[in-house]
Amino acid sequence: MTVKGRIHSFESLGTVDGPGIRFVIFMQGCPFRCLYCHNPDTWSFDSGNVYSVDEVFSKAKRYFPYFKNSGGGITVSGGEPFVQPEFITELFIKCKNEGIHTAIDTNGFTDSNSDAVNTLLDYTDLVLLDIKHIDNEKHKSLTGFSNEKVLKFAQHLNERKIPVWLRYVVVPGLTDFKPDIKKLSKFIEGLSNIEKIELLPFHKMGEYKWKNLDLDYKLYDTPPADEDHIEEVRKILFPVKLKPD
Repeated sequence: MTVKGRIHSFESLGTVDGPGIRFVIFMQGCPFRCLYCHNPDTWSFDSGNVYSVDEVFSKAKRYFPYFKNSGGGITVSGGEPFVQPEFITELFIKCKNEGIHTAIDTNGFTDSNSDAVNTLLDYTDLVLLDIKHIDNEKHKSLTGFSNEKVLKFAQHLNERKIPVWLRYVVVPGLTDFKPDIKKLSKFIEGLSNIEKIELLPFHKMGEYKWKNLDLDYKLYDTPPADEDHIEEVRKILFPVKLKPD
């Protein structure tokens, strides 16, 4: 029987979630409760719409010429994709049969030893890994969970030689403490599969969603990260010899 997936939304011609022009699928459901999340409407595991793999593949297929001309493909984001690995695996198998590049945008909070996770990785060309915080206690405060699984997953991707674009959200007063950035830099130095590092500035565009969902948003007084702030973090992080974003 065809696996069904619970999906929040789609983006037809994405340009920031992997190489080239991409069809982006936002899965529904995420265990993290990140204080700066701009899509808290993706948290619930019971919301969204249910689709079959064939239905999603049919939506994406109309954009295949854009993929092939731009070196793009399909990116599955969230929510958190690894809570629905069987659905994405079936989708990615169809993509690979068509020669379509596949990517997953994940927070890395998953079981590296899981057969379902590793089968999905067999069909994944690129992982966009969002490390929320390198300090475990701060990670717990920021997301509600330890970063142990996340860092283990990063190392697992390295062992499997799966290309990674590392993403890090710069939040003034939360994720920009210099000793933490140095610690993150040291962790990255131990990985040989990181192709790119993207520093993402904290912004305020998702505040209204917290209000609409009647959620307790704690960052109303936190300013957005401007380019000068990003540059300060970049200078500390990029003793690592990698191409910055």
